[in-house]
Amino acid sequence: MASWTRVAQGSITAIGLAMTTYHLYTAWFGAPDALSFRAIHVAFALVLAFLIFPTSGGERDQPSVAQVVLAALSVVACGYLLWAQEYVNNRMIYVDDLVTEDWVLGSLLILLLLEATRRCVGLALPLTAAAFLFYAVFVSGSDLGQLMEQMYLGTEGIFGIPVSVSATYVMLFILFGAMVERTGTGKLFMDFAMALTGHTAGGPAKVACITSGLFGTVSGSAVANVMTTGAFTIPLMKKLGYRPAFAGAVEAVASTGGQIMPPIMGAAAFVMAEFLGVAYLTVAAYALIPAMLYFLAVFLAVHFEAKRTGMRGLPRADLPRVGTVLKEQGHLFLPLVVIVGALIAGYSAPFSALCGIASVLVAAGLRRSTRHYLTPANILDGLVAGARNTISVALACGCAGIVIGVITLTGLGIDFTGLVLAASQNHLVLALLLTAVAGIILGMGMPTTPAYIVQVALLVPALVKLGIVLEAAHMFTFYFAILSAITPPVALAVYAANGLSNAGLWDTGLAALKLGATGYIVPFMFVFGPSLLMIGEPVTIVTTAMSATIGVVCLSAGLAGYLLAPLPFWQRIPLLAAAIVLIKPGLYTDAIGIGILVAVAALNLLLKSRTADDTA
Repeated sequence: MASWTRVAQGSITAIGLAMTTYHLYTAWFGAPDALSFRAIHVAFALVLAFLIFPTSGGERDQPSVAQVVLAALSVVACGYLLWAQEYVNNRMIYVDDLVTEDWVLGSLLILLLLEATRRCVGLALPLTAAAFLFYAVFVSGSDLGQLMEQMYLGTEGIFGIPVSVSATYVMLFILFGAMVERTGTGKLFMDFAMALTGHTAGGPAKVACITSGLFGTVSGSAVANVMTTGAFTIPLMKKLGYRPAFAGAVEAVASTGGQIMPPIMGAAAFVMAEFLGVAYLTVAAYALIPAMLYFLAVFLAVHFEAKRTGMRGLPRADLPRVGTVLKEQGHLFLPLVVIVGALIAGYSAPFSALCGIASVLVAAGLRRSTRHYLTPANILDGLVAGARNTISVALACGCAGIVIGVITLTGLGIDFTGLVLAASQNHLVLALLLTAVAGIILGMGMPTTPAYIVQVALLVPALVKLGIVLEAAHMFTFYFAILSAITPPVALAVYAANGLSNAGLWDTGLAALKLGATGYIVPFMFVFGPSLLMIGEPVTIVTTAMSATIGVVCLSAGLAGYLLAPLPFWQRIPLLAAAIVLIKPGLYTDAIGIGILVAVAALNLLLKSRTADDTA
């Protein structure tokens, strides 16, 4: 038994190292055709998942015979696409009949993927994917042959965009994070964060907001942002007392918001400038106030959570000094600088990640204090950990591909868009709600740019017909294309953050929804008040921004359950109502919202003073 355990663990290490080596090789020399590359990525993830995660009640890394059989079947199901590559590439999709192997191995892969995801991520996501398959077969009446082709024999289903994201750069950024953890950079970031904001409540989480916002505006990718900054910030927040789900949610939400933060933003902002026929700086101006409101909400959520849970700052005398930290450990910032610099220089995310991984070893070797990390055992451990940490993300992306494939095949997204106009009639709020949901569905698992382009074609004309300003209509769809990255069940930024936080997927997803609530409301604010996009008179812009800021404070406090002191339930409800009232600019609505905030703040302060007197 002991010898079998050693063989199994050695095999897992060898497969993990092979997975890492393969992705490093393809990042440098280029990947094969898309389907083969993604199939290999999924095969690695499935094999490791079945060998590491027991069916139930067993020990990890001690696979049974059944687990080995499932791993072998995974190789067969994915390997068929490489073995029959010429046949797969030359067949006419939706025209040529499927052969027996296509049916058997395609069905097998779907079942294996659902089961492996259940073991790694939990039951909710596989059930969601299964529900979409049920819809395709029994509700929409899709042809079974076309459904199998969509899921298995092309890049529109399991091997679609989400798996492409996972295989192309999520794997590399996770590997970067694993190597960073093993070269002492985590200690540097902790010391630096504590020196900078350790005296404030929730200071390190606030640092996560800052770094994610700044990096996200350069990378234009929420997932890459999570993988880069989250490698530092998520472990830091966990060590300082934040729940793993909350720590992952902070990173996912802040990283997602980086794409709306000027001056650089994400690639979709340049596309918007072309659609609108305006200069890019004009788009950046449109985005400035909404982006500030978004990050203000995340900051307040972090602050209120820290206050509510009693996480106080440390005395300044007990904290390291910024200058001392930079002098002794500052060289370990080099990998992050290299990645950001490579992205700014225009290099691809995979190549930038590859440069970052290489610079981790270089940085550790610069000073004697960190050179001891450069041992073969430590480096091997980091390489294998990168593969192991990728498993849940890769499998979750595979399930997301099932969801997207069904939406594409059945036309569910387009049908939903048609319902927007049919159901809304002259009810603008209802139309906006339906458009927001349609936007999130269309953007599931997609990078922001294609998701935004699809929504411009399908949703923006409907919004403009309802009387919404063109710029606001574009920004509205842009926001919800971005927010799909943190909206379950297909939330790639949450998947990525969950791989680093090791929390429950749905726990992290729900925490991200709560933290990012303002992001879902801000688009409604600038639809009703285009002055938030800096359209209109300066006085109107300033007053609208002020009322929106008050609304963000009300919403954040109401959701967190803390303002000046812990908020009882009966005080949280009025604050949430005030936030809703302040969505629509206007003298009366602003007066009502501000009045509610003042009244609740006074009651909250009174309750705080009484509590202090009782405990004195």
